[in-house]
Amino acid sequence: MSLRRRALLAAALAPAAVRAAGDAPGTARRPDPARLPAPGQYTLPRLFAAPDGTLLDPDARSVRLHRLLRGRLSVVSFVYSYCRDPDGCPRAWAVLEAVQAALRADAALARDAQLLSISFDPTHDTPAQLRLLAAGRAGDAQVRWQFLTAPSVRALLPILAGFGQDVSVETDAAGRPTRTLNHLLKLFLVDAALQVREVYGVATLASEAVLNDLRTLQREAAAARP
Repeated sequence: MSLRRRALLAAALAPAAVRAAGDAPGTARRPDPARLPAPGQYTLPRLFAAPDGTLLDPDARSVRLHRLLRGRLSVVSFVYSYCRDPDGCPRAWAVLEAVQAALRADAALARDAQLLSISFDPTHDTPAQLRLLAAGRAGDAQVRWQFLTAPSVRALLPILAGFGQDVSVETDAAGRPTRTLNHLLKLFLVDAALQVREVYGVATLASEAVLNDLRTLQREAAAARP
């Protein structure tokens, strides 16, 4: 992250970016959109390569994650269909829906960007459940929003580990993974070359910040073209 972006983001999060230990759920500070750096006025580092893996779409078709990510700017989220923590999936849904609305109003950015939501719990979130989860969200022809699950918890775990997504795992008597539980909210910004460029947590997740970063990467890609 550039020094300028660090300074501006710190200002946007002032006076405190992280929830104090005694704060109630839902009270985490949010970035101040008015104090965020303008798109293109900073650079985003290449943090690490996005992992690959096999996932299932709502029609139970196998897809490779890298194939979905390559060539687009992607906002990747991990969610449960039944999560109710106000600083968990409901917060992510609100931000993603705001980003979707902004993309709908910006056709050029919508052509370059997409949203990918991957279930934390393939045991519960089957392809049939994904169709319910995607209803009203993935049907927008102007904005690409894909909903995915894994064929098993075992297949999902390397993807979670590759993103550095914190989660605990429930196992059966034989030590086999059965469900994933107790995750921390994170969203990942992945560029067209499969590099993770930003990780958003509770203290930094805001639709304005995500859109700024998408537009910054869009300008970076345009400047790199011959």
